[in-house]
Amino acid sequence: MRKQIRLSGSGGQGVITAAIIYAEAAVAEGKEAVQSQSYGPEARGGASKSEVIIDDGPIYHPHVKTPDVVLAMTQKAADKYYGDLHEDGILVLDTDLVPEPPAFKNIVRVPITKIAIEQVGKSLFANIVALGVLTKIIGLVDLETVKTAVSHRVPPHTIEANMKALQLGYDAVK
Repeated sequence: MRKQIRLSGSGGQGVITAAIIYAEAAVAEGKEAVQSQSYGPEARGGASKSEVIIDDGPIYHPHVKTPDVVLAMTQKAADKYYGDLHEDGILVLDTDLVPEPPAFKNIVRVPITKIAIEQVGKSLFANIVALGVLTKIIGLVDLETVKTAVSHRVPPHTIEANMKALQLGYDAVK
C-alpha cells in the first residue's frame, strides 16, 4: 500500500507544513510515514518541495523516487517536480497558478489559491485547501484524522478557518 507523495510550490506557500500534517495524520492511524523537504536558498519565493511516503510496513529509504501523486502550486514547481511522476500517477495543479499544465495524462486542476482567498479570506490557507484536495484524491488517511492533525499544528485562533479550508479543498474534488 505504499504511497509516495510530493507537494511543491514556492517558499512561503506552506507545502512543507501540509506534508508534515499529512504524515502526522497517517501515523495517528497506525501507518508508517516519513517526511522530507527541500527548498532553494531564497526560501520565500524560491522553489520548495516536501515529500511524504506512507506505508503499512517499514520505510527504509526516506526519499521519494517515483511519486504516485504530485501537487504543484506554481508553474515553476509543476515544470520542475512532475518529471518522475509514476505514469499512472496523478498530477494536482493549482488552476490559476499553473496556466500551462505539463503534458501528463492524469491531471486534476483545482483553483486552490482562489478558494483560499475567496472563501476563507487569505491565500495563507491555500496549503490547507491543498491538503483537503490531497486527502480526497489519495484516499489513504481519513478526513477526520487530518482535521485532528491540522488542529494540533496551527495556531489556536486559526483552527476554525483552517477547518473550513480543509473541507473546501476536500469538497472541491469531484
